[in-house]
This record gives sequence, structure tokens and C-alpha cells, in this order.
Amino acid sequence: MFKGLLVEKDGHSYQATIQNLDDSVLMEGDTVISVSYSTLNYKDALAITGKSPVVRKFPMIPGIDLAGTVISCSSDKFKAGDEVVLNGFGVGEVHCGGLAQKAKLHSDWLIPLPKSLSVKQSMAIGTAGYTAMLCVIALEKHGVLPDSGEILVTGANGGVGSYAIALLAKLGYTIVAATGRVEESDYLKSLGASEIIDRKLLSEPGRPLAKERWAGVIDSVGSHTLVNACASTKYGGIVAACGLAQGMDLPGTVAPFILRGITLAGIDSVMRPLKDRIEAWDRLSELLDTKTLEDVATEIPLSQVCDIAQLLIEGKIRGRIVVKVS
Repeated sequence: MFKGLLVEKDGHSYQATIQNLDDSVLMEGDTVISVSYSTLNYKDALAITGKSPVVRKFPMIPGIDLAGTVISCSSDKFKAGDEVVLNGFGVGEVHCGGLAQKAKLHSDWLIPLPKSLSVKQSMAIGTAGYTAMLCVIALEKHGVLPDSGEILVTGANGGVGSYAIALLAKLGYTIVAATGRVEESDYLKSLGASEIIDRKLLSEPGRPLAKERWAGVIDSVGSHTLVNACASTKYGGIVAACGLAQGMDLPGTVAPFILRGITLAGIDSVMRPLKDRIEAWDRLSELLDTKTLEDVATEIPLSQVCDIAQLLIEGKIRGRIVVKVS
């Protein structure tokens, strides 16, 4: 038996509870893992609260991230005792995930824990930091350099936003952070933001084209915020879109794309190829120091996950939530 968070649905009744589970709840896979830490992401919070149909198979152990130690592996990729990290691949949605003390997964989904990180540190980073790194790499590959101009980061107080600011600052970029909680300005400036703006400046319907300002954008919000960010991106700039906290609609025009030649780059972290994952995690282990990880992440026990998930949905959580599972 092992302890885990189980989401169940019976007709219209939906509930998530901590239970003692046995191996019968686990799904197919060639690798069994003793989970040490997981995380609580926005997608996990949607799954736990039932606010969105994230879970597509029931019963389901949520948790799109995990880090732990291999118990057994029937492939040649890992051996017992290896420390591994998982992000995405539908885990926590269609395959039982990380918010339990045991997981059974496909070895093709796993990467070795980067040598300079502990299992806890890897989950302090989690999908949020990994996604932020993918966005930064997209800006770099587009040719956006620190001297190209200001970078806008939306949803700045969230996990992706927090890490995007920290990573960009470490690389020498000038960052403007958009947030709905301007009272957190000191936190955002401590991460490296040079200016804080209220998200209201971006979250309402705007003009098809606005004054050019951003050399690049990392957006985790979507909807009007993403449209307005595109409208004020400089000629030839890039907007890396990775989230939909405001909505998944795109109520805009083609004007920024055909008149200013900007690029809207979709950043998928769920099904990303292994080589991209390893590149991103290698960069993360180089760029993020212990203090940044401690500033961004808060640890909670598994027993508090349901309560904190509701606060996350309400936009009351800053940075990252690390879940101590074992």
C-alpha cells in the first residue's frame, strides 16, 4: 500500500481525496518509481478542483511532475537506484501521475536527474521552470539578445513567470513584469524585473496595433493579454505563448503578424522531444542558483494539496508549490 491523491468521478459527483492505494490503481509502464517530490501546477489545480476537464480517465492520480528513485525498470534505460525526473506526457491527465508515493511510467518519458540538482530542487523548478526555459530558448533562437530591448513577462507572479524573470535576468535581459498583484513588486524585482506593470493594462480589449515596445514576450496568460502583447511587439519580434490563465481564445487580428512580421511561437512542454528536454534541464541546472529556488518555491505536504489547489485557482499563490510526497 502507498499513499496518494485520487480523483474520482461518479456521474456528476467529482472528488479528490488522499487515500491508501495499492498497485492496481497504477497504469502500464516499464518503470516503477518511489516518488520523493511532486509539484502543484495550475493544470493540477484544475484537475483536483474539477474546474476544467483536465482529467480524461478515472480514477486518476494527478500530478504532471515528479522526481524520485527507480525501484525497477524492465528496459535498459534505467536501473534500480537511479534518480529521475518526469514532466508532462499526459501524466496526471490520462496516466496516473506524481501526487502519490509510487508511480509506474514508461522509461521513454523519463530523464536522469541533472547532477547538480537534488530531487527537491528539480521539483522546485518543475514544469513551470522547464516551460520558462523553453520560452527563453525560443527567444534566443529567434535572435533576441539582451541589447535587443525590453522583454515582457505576463503572469509574472506565477511559476512560469517567476522563473522566466529569473532566467532572463541571469542572462542580462531587461524585463518588464505584468501582474495582477502589484503588491508583490518587491518579490518580482528581487528576481530581476526592472519594471512592474498592472495586468489591467493588457487584459482588456485593445487596438490591433499599439506602440512598439517589446523585443520579445513570454506569455502564460492568453486571451486579450496575449493579443495586446502581440500588438505592441517590435518589428520582427517574437511572442512565446505557453499558457491560458485568462482564456484560450485569441480575440485579435493578423495586423501584428503581417504588418510588423512578428512571430507567435507556441511552447508545448507536454510532448516535447527528449533532446529538447535535456537541453532545457541542462540550461536550468547551470542558470538557477539555490537562493532563486528557495525564493520561488514553497514546500507543502501531500495532505495540504487540495486546499492549496483552490488558492492556486483563485490566483492567491506566488511562485512554485513543491509537494513532499514520501
